[in-house]
Amino acid sequence: MARIGVAFSGGLTPSEIVECVKLAEGLGYESAWVAEGHGGDQFAVLAACAQATRRIELGTSISSVFVRSAPTIAMAAATVDELSEGRFILGLGSSHRVQVEPEHGIAFVQPTARLRETIAIVRALLRDGAVSHAGEAIRIERFDLWFRPLRADMPIYVSALFPAMLEIAGELANGVLMTWPTLDSVGRAVRHVAIGARRAGRADARVDVGSLLPCVVAPTVEAARDAMRPAVGFYAGFFPRYNRLLADAGFGDAVRGIKDAFDRGGRDAAAAAVPDKLIDAVALAGTAEMCRERIQAYRAAGLTLPIVSPRASGPDAKTAAFAAIRACAP
Repeated sequence: MARIGVAFSGGLTPSEIVECVKLAEGLGYESAWVAEGHGGDQFAVLAACAQATRRIELGTSISSVFVRSAPTIAMAAATVDELSEGRFILGLGSSHRVQVEPEHGIAFVQPTARLRETIAIVRALLRDGAVSHAGEAIRIERFDLWFRPLRADMPIYVSALFPAMLEIAGELANGVLMTWPTLDSVGRAVRHVAIGARRAGRADARVDVGSLLPCVVAPTVEAARDAMRPAVGFYAGFFPRYNRLLADAGFGDAVRGIKDAFDRGGRDAAAAAVPDKLIDAVALAGTAEMCRERIQAYRAAGLTLPIVSPRASGPDAKTAAFAAIRACAP
């Protein structure tokens, strides 16, 4: 059976996510991933999913190394891992300055060092039950777990979009998590992950290359594109990192126009500025058959773990998410 995951990043209630994950498990999905942002506590949602399922792997996509301390991340990961009987995957990333500072009141400093050190702290705490750390970005006198983790070692995936972080993922992680990828950017990611793995003396085949694939399934491609347009507009208009990502993918003029529209008129204006070609290049938007064909194209480009990410919101969000999950099932 072909590998495929599913991910959720807002628009659904926690209980609806649990329902979606149960459906995905029944249809043969390998893994289910939960973001956080403003969409509910990811570890709590995944704990509920752990109790409602038996086989599907469960991961964070991603957990920010800024909004939780490294020991708290390790403790939460060990908790869900035990509740799921060893099915947990910890996805980590730096998040974004435009979220971390104004929304959480935390200084966004030394993100790469903080990510590296968080990975080291999590692994040490799971392995040894206690950790002390004096690093460039994090200092911990001592933290000890008052329970024994189910696994002393669990998979850690790293969110990465650009060459430097992709190579760090290849060096340190079990896998990489991308988002909004083009077919070309998947190929580049595979190459940079391999560079990092070789630099660390690892076999690059050990590093899973996964990506969230934003998805809308509709009766017509026009309807699917229109439903996807607000998400592309928001990501390109609000997040500097995603604006750069899409510009580097060959859509510089388009994302400049989207950013200008966002700054002048907000989300609706940004959505109206999103061209069809950009949607087609970075998302699954179309009929069920079109979305399945696009997933195959991503696999051919080198993506080892496609992760369908339904873009669902409003009163019919669960229906839309169910439609995407069913349409893209293995």
